[in-house]
Amino acid sequence: MASGFFAILDDVAALLDDVAGMTKIATQKTAGILGDDLAVNAEKASGFVSKRELPVLWAISKGSLLNKIIILPIAFLLSAFSPWAVTVVLVLGGLYLAFEGAEKIYEFFVPHEKAHIPSEMEAPSESDILAMEKTKIKSAIVTDFILSIEIVIIALGTVLNEPLSTQIVVVSIVALIATVGVYGIVALIVRMDEFGLSLINFNERDNSISDIIGRFFVNALPMVIKSLSVIGTIALLLVSGGIFAHNLDFLHGIFPAVPAIIVEFIVGLIAGIIMLVVYKGVKMLFNKK
Repeated sequence: MASGFFAILDDVAALLDDVAGMTKIATQKTAGILGDDLAVNAEKASGFVSKRELPVLWAISKGSLLNKIIILPIAFLLSAFSPWAVTVVLVLGGLYLAFEGAEKIYEFFVPHEKAHIPSEMEAPSESDILAMEKTKIKSAIVTDFILSIEIVIIALGTVLNEPLSTQIVVVSIVALIATVGVYGIVALIVRMDEFGLSLINFNERDNSISDIIGRFFVNALPMVIKSLSVIGTIALLLVSGGIFAHNLDFLHGIFPAVPAIIVEFIVGLIAGIIMLVVYKGVKMLFNKK
């Protein structure tokens, strides 16, 4: 009886070791997309009033967790019964990400309605601010959904030959790490200025070590946010280009002498421009009607 019990414990320990090892491999495989996810979501979670930053980020985090809960069972079912559908979903998601990236570039270079706000206009009301928050939260959650699909599919690809129970455990752990880790770091980024102010007010002395470090964080935040906006846009195009390059056969090895990261960026940019032109054309057509 005792030997049987210890044999079961050995099997459980071996299973946990296998799960830990495969989780590590899956996390390494998704490291690139997690970095892109961080850049995109940090940019989308910034720009709110200081006291609203954490509540907004918490709302986006809950949406991200719900995304994973929706995606995981669907991914397992598609992988088991319709593997081709996984590729279709990935490509459609890549088109959306490419469109978002191209639209950001377009809005940077081409003046648009939101860029010209008369200075004499009244400050937005609280209801207007909350409405803008909801819009930005919704946009962040939609983008997170596309990135979450990519993360889950890549993680699933590392354990496709394992039993279903192992797949569920490993991919679920990676998905949880993606949510907690990414949004935990985003929270630290958007609260850099508050942390800096607390260091400045830590003591009464001028130019103390805490003052110097505090001012560094306060001054660094605007530059970090601006850089994240650029990095986030590049990340959108890289992720979308990577989806196309890895899942569309005619793009495999299209420019073998060119580094893959450049090819993926160009492919993502071209796809984004095409999607943007189509979107603008359809919008103009409906406006005329």
